[in-house]
Amino acid sequence: MRKGFSGFIREPRTIILILLILISLTAISTLGIPQGLDLKGGSIIQIQLEKPVDSATMNTITSILDKRLNIFGVKDVKVRASGSQNVIIEIAGVKPEQVTKIIGTPGKFEAKIDNKTVLTGADIVSVQAPIIKGNQWEVPFRISTEGAKRFAKAAEGKAGIPVDMYLDDRLITSPEISPDVASGKPVTDVAITGAESTREAAQLKAKEVETLLKSGSLPVKVKIVGLSSVSAELGGEFVKGAIIAGLLAITAIILILIIRYKSPILVLPILFTTLAELILILGVAAIIRWNIDLAAIAGILAAIGTGVDDQIIITDEVLGGEKVKRHRRKFRLREAFFIIFASAGTLIAAMLPLAYVGFARGATGIGMLAGFAFTTVLGVLIGVFITRPVYAKFMEYIG
Repeated sequence: MRKGFSGFIREPRTIILILLILISLTAISTLGIPQGLDLKGGSIIQIQLEKPVDSATMNTITSILDKRLNIFGVKDVKVRASGSQNVIIEIAGVKPEQVTKIIGTPGKFEAKIDNKTVLTGADIVSVQAPIIKGNQWEVPFRISTEGAKRFAKAAEGKAGIPVDMYLDDRLITSPEISPDVASGKPVTDVAITGAESTREAAQLKAKEVETLLKSGSLPVKVKIVGLSSVSAELGGEFVKGAIIAGLLAITAIILILIIRYKSPILVLPILFTTLAELILILGVAAIIRWNIDLAAIAGILAAIGTGVDDQIIITDEVLGGEKVKRHRRKFRLREAFFIIFASAGTLIAAMLPLAYVGFARGATGIGMLAGFAFTTVLGVLIGVFITRPVYAKFMEYIG
């Protein structure tokens, strides 16, 4: 080597790359790599609105649905708009039938006395945790002062008359008006009660009611039009398949490089650079919580494939024969990087429309294309600005 391996290690670019690798490994080990539904299992639910809505209304709808699922206890959930009339929900670790009731209904609350509405969801100020006693359940909640006054006025002198409480036009419970409330005294603390066949059913029902009361009602009616699931076992098979595909690709790369350069030593820096790119991509995914699914894995393989091509270009320019003088190698490297940046720019330009359509439209199939495009662009940017300049500097040292 011209200056020795120790000189290459002291290069600022090399030090920065090593630091980024350490940061990425730390992020991966502490935060973990987020996995898409097709790897860890889960469900995709497609919801259709009764009519197209504007962007502000769609934001309200997705926010309410996301809030409902979080209140219900779904930890890993993604809610996104798909056009102006559809919403795609991705959930992991929860059976879809457990959440369809809370996301497929508007969540409209009404309390009626003598078939006249005296309270609505807009009157609810806060909702307390459900109370379960055997198969009996109760969801206490507090209403506004104005709502309490309106309720007291409607209930005055009507002791023993039922208060019919509805959720989405379904009668949930009909408690009788107590003498205290019938006296005309405003009461802000009320409750919805009910009974189920088992304690488990009571817990589930109470949680549904609590969720709907807390999250508020949707501005339009909705219905579930699509439901698909991927088991965790099938996701594990996908992971194994991806690992096998990656190992086969690495093996093919090694054989091609040995045949081309007749020197196994040149294979090691190329493989190290490829491994560094993989670690950096996964590190960024861990930090920004970007899901790695099959589409993202395809994007990683595409980015790494372009990286190997670029490293071959760099290697050929540096080892372009003994007739090339050393002071000419930097000029040839600049030419190589012109090709590399032009190729990266073309690839990114091709990926951006896919990413835009996927993120803007949000449909399931298009969303996968967006994942592929984003991961490919991320890998290419990491390569051209971080790993490939370091590889080029290494080739200068051994050239």
